[in-house]
Amino acid sequence: MLADQGNGAAAIAVDPRASSFAVPETLTGAVDNWREELTHVDWVPDLGRDIGSFTWFRGLITLTLLCGVAISCLPDFGPIKGHQNAALTGSRADQARSQTIAPLAYGSDTGIRMAATDAVRPLAQSPERPSIELVATLGRGDSLRRVLQRAGVAQKEAREVTDLVSSAVTLGDIKPGTKIDVTLGRRPGKNQPRPLDQLAFRARFDLNLEILRNGDTLKLNRKPIMVDNTPLRIRGVVGSSLYRSARAAGAPAEAVQKYLQVIGKKMSVSRDIRSTDEFDIILDYRRAETGEVEVGNLLYAGIERDGKAKAQMLKWTSGGRSNWFEASGVGQSRGELVRPTRGRRTSNYGMRRHPILRYKRMHSGLDFGGGYGAPIYAVTDGKVSFAGRKGGYGKFVKIKHSGGLASGYAHMSRIAVSNGRNVRKGQIIGYIGSTGLSTGPHLHYELYRNGRTINPNSVKFVQRAELGGRELKRFKSELQRLQTVTPGAALGTLKSASSNKKKQREINRLSKASVS
Repeated sequence: MLADQGNGAAAIAVDPRASSFAVPETLTGAVDNWREELTHVDWVPDLGRDIGSFTWFRGLITLTLLCGVAISCLPDFGPIKGHQNAALTGSRADQARSQTIAPLAYGSDTGIRMAATDAVRPLAQSPERPSIELVATLGRGDSLRRVLQRAGVAQKEAREVTDLVSSAVTLGDIKPGTKIDVTLGRRPGKNQPRPLDQLAFRARFDLNLEILRNGDTLKLNRKPIMVDNTPLRIRGVVGSSLYRSARAAGAPAEAVQKYLQVIGKKMSVSRDIRSTDEFDIILDYRRAETGEVEVGNLLYAGIERDGKAKAQMLKWTSGGRSNWFEASGVGQSRGELVRPTRGRRTSNYGMRRHPILRYKRMHSGLDFGGGYGAPIYAVTDGKVSFAGRKGGYGKFVKIKHSGGLASGYAHMSRIAVSNGRNVRKGQIIGYIGSTGLSTGPHLHYELYRNGRTINPNSVKFVQRAELGGRELKRFKSELQRLQTVTPGAALGTLKSASSNKKKQREINRLSKASVS
């Protein structure tokens, strides 16, 4: 600013608030305009649009610069360089390993421990375990002695153990798969077998055996187990399927299949059994006081209709053979064909001298003796293809069976069936007589295969079993006992041996009896 000083000279006055280097207003405005323009620049345009334009190339340059900066900032993943020392050996290696997570090959020893010093002396031989406990399994076809010897028991002690066990139970009654707990003690030397300290196993369902060492001898201890032998009775309505209904009632699959086989020989399961009928199954069932359950064989098979027995089949052993018998004491048939009559056989199949014609010729059947009018039975199911007189056969019946078989019955006194009628196995088809070429009342029986006669001896006749006398009384008594069993009674609470001393004494008595 200019000012007049009064002496005619001009002076410059400086405003102290003004900068010593003032910027022209034109330059300041240009800078402001440049900054404003930069704020409106799109530095990251969409590279998918306006390809090849100035804006697109600018965005490509920006992307390239950003990628270069990111790559230049990547860290280095190379190994860290350090000073390499020599590998540790000896006690230093042991001490270092004890402070690391060692691999399984070294026993997985971790933590700090002291390494061996000069005071440590190696053992001449490793110490033995004071006792060894193991479990041996009795295999199928194996013997108790061999199992014990394989487990490490000395031959002499294995023989002694076998003698003790055989005094309590029969060795053959020990089931394959039985687990035997064996404890072997300390042996006096490495070249000698370990002595047997203890042995225990379940010899029977109702008996545990234990052998303990008492000084230089072995002692046998019997531990009877109380067992409930109440049979398991299962009843129910047949419904839509006898098999499914029995399985739903709790019967095992094998027992139901056996039940159907037994009932199927008495009647047709599909035709003769109605959905409203009731099945009755009784199984051999044993429960041990220790909780084990043993389901046995089928004992009784029955079918009831309207509260009345339609079929009653009981398994019974007679003459050393087990068979299924009806309530009347008649057993099921065995074999393929029933005997055509109950008389004894008087003539076989083959060449013979004819008693009337007086010359040899082929006898194409079997002759059975019998009183006049004795019944003749159909050997199996079939259809009557001929019934009437036939030359020297006299009154004759021929029945066609399945599989190309047919049977003929000659010399009848009376025929009880008609042509074209279906007959069942064991049904009476006529009566013994002496019609035709016959010297006396008998039955001439022939068997055909595909229209040609064959030897009837090639097919076994059915053997029918029938009980009588005291055996029949015992049979009916057992049948009555089983029918008094309440369904599901075998599944009730089993009393302990301490609360049932009478049963416990009975078990002990049976155990001693088996030993004697």
